Amino acid sequence: MRVVIVTESFPPDINGVSHCALQTARQLVARGHEPLVVAPATAAGADPLSPCPVVRVPSLPLPGYPQVRVALPSRRLAAALSEHQADLVHLASPFVLGARGMAAATRKHLPTVAVYQTDLGGYARTYMGRGEATAWRRIRAVHAAADRTLAPSTAALGDLVAHGVPRVRMWPRGVDTARFRPSLRDPALRRELAPDGELIIGYVGRLAPEKHVELLAQVCGLDGVRVVVVGDGPSAGTLRTALPGATLLGRRTGDELARIFASLDVFVHTGPLETFCQTVQEAMASGVPVIAPAVGGPLDLVVPGRTGILVPPGDAAAVRDAVWVMAADPALRAAYGAAGRAAVEGRTWDAIGDQLIAHYEEVLAERTAVAA
Repeated sequence: MRVVIVTESFPPDINGVSHCALQTARQLVARGHEPLVVAPATAAGADPLSPCPVVRVPSLPLPGYPQVRVALPSRRLAAALSEHQADLVHLASPFVLGARGMAAATRKHLPTVAVYQTDLGGYARTYMGRGEATAWRRIRAVHAAADRTLAPSTAALGDLVAHGVPRVRMWPRGVDTARFRPSLRDPALRRELAPDGELIIGYVGRLAPEKHVELLAQVCGLDGVRVVVVGDGPSAGTLRTALPGATLLGRRTGDELARIFASLDVFVHTGPLETFCQTVQEAMASGVPVIAPAVGGPLDLVVPGRTGILVPPGDAAAVRDAVWVMAADPALRAAYGAAGRAAVEGRTWDAIGDQLIAHYEEVLAERTAVAA
């Protein structure tokens, strides 16, 4: 199968869309298929680790958020679809480049699978205070043209259906359970991060306004607790002031990130706009109990009283109290961590890749039936 993956982001970018697009390409290559990626050009240049060819289209940094690149109009996209002789077009979080990809695929009568991944309505509300309805009109227009839309969680599926998007099915995300594992817990790293033996409370992810990492401020004031923040983004500077005593490690990736995850005592996610929340899965794979907002993707991942605690979104006091409950009970943390690891052991990217190929095959079969 020849697949063109049109994605709004791809490595070396670090975010959920980029990671999922990379894993999709890897899964296709591993099964003998022939993917081609079309993505915005980045300031960092090409990614030497890409498993398949990548066509870069001109882009500009998003004002106020230079880590995000916005693709410019280019003939390279349509040319890539033709030259690759695509059987199917996979649209990863389509909005700008993906919308153009949808239009190009429609003109060429190519089947499309659109992967919903980003709560752009929520982002519009967070960054502009308005525009949520406009964002959803754009999402609905793009996804309604797809042969199938794949939602990463029950909450995301419900949002799509409620906003009038047809032909929606579930497709969750995988996790690398070989890389993220409890055995990487590192006493030396723990002594470095918490020299007085404090409980290590960690956040991993982008540092941006919609993530609300400032909700950890009250946790910083708890006795015997050290807050560790991993990631980068436009909020990094303000968080150094907002989180007194916290350790901000900046961006970490690969095996180093896995070692940090496993060395945490509790993982806390604070963002209310997650359609899935990959870092929650990575924490669970690492055997670390989770605290997350009771909204969006975490609702499918965290089982209260078994793998972690869900708190009302945006409630700093609830986050603090949940951390305190965990801090006071080592046996509870151990039980939640073990149950979390067990819950994700079957969610490998290989298994998720099988599900994706099944969606592709069903879409192709439906197209063939209509043509007949």
